[in-house]
Amino acid sequence: MLYFIGLGLGDAKDVTVRGMEVIRNCARVYLEAYTSILSVGKEALEEFYGRELILADRETVEQEADEILRDAAVSDVAFLVVGDPFGQYYTFSFQLYNFGETVSVVFWTDTWKPESFYDKIKRNRLSGMHTLCLLDIKVKEQSIENLMKGKKVFEPPRYMTVNQAVDQLLEIIQNRRVLGEELALTESTICVGLARVGSSHQKISAGTLQQLSTVDFGGPLHSLVISGCMHPLELDMLKLFAVDQSIFEQINIEDSSTYLS
Repeated sequence: MLYFIGLGLGDAKDVTVRGMEVIRNCARVYLEAYTSILSVGKEALEEFYGRELILADRETVEQEADEILRDAAVSDVAFLVVGDPFGQYYTFSFQLYNFGETVSVVFWTDTWKPESFYDKIKRNRLSGMHTLCLLDIKVKEQSIENLMKGKKVFEPPRYMTVNQAVDQLLEIIQNRRVLGEELALTESTICVGLARVGSSHQKISAGTLQQLSTVDFGGPLHSLVISGCMHPLELDMLKLFAVDQSIFEQINIEDSSTYLS
């Protein structure tokens, strides 16, 4: 396994407990040494971690990646990054720099169905940007009846699923279609559903908005990413999590307009 481990921004003690366990058990440990620096040097990290670190400068990372990956299929290798590894190394899945405004998708009720989050997604898409959708959580909520009666009785917790968010978006798309609007996204727009990210039983699925409506993502917490214009590297990564590989084979990477279908 190849592990990317964030070290935080302060000193050697900012690493997580799990990160420390991985560092101490890996066959080789690389310290990324060109996008940022800690307030302490390599020697201080080695003393705290109790093992030797291999400095990985820009040339190592960009030109000698095969050496970093050597034997990673049969042994464990760690790559240490100052801060957040998915922020510093943004080519894994969607690129961080290509995200627009984050939106919140709220639970609809029979009498309240706001669509404002769709309009934010539309603005992002028109700029070619991806959208991270944070899905609603209802914890320690009271019903209107109990609230009016002053009863401290709380409803069972609810966590919005990717499927529920997708169903609401599909309904909005149909509403806007009936109104004759130019659509910001359609049933065939490429999206990614994520559940329990970072856990040993995480679930990531990439496919069309319509396809994600039928995927079983399991328990909470869920989130949804709606694509904008995609880089070929992003497409290659999404293929690893594809609901249906044929969808991605149909995308023409020479024509970025196809990414916004």
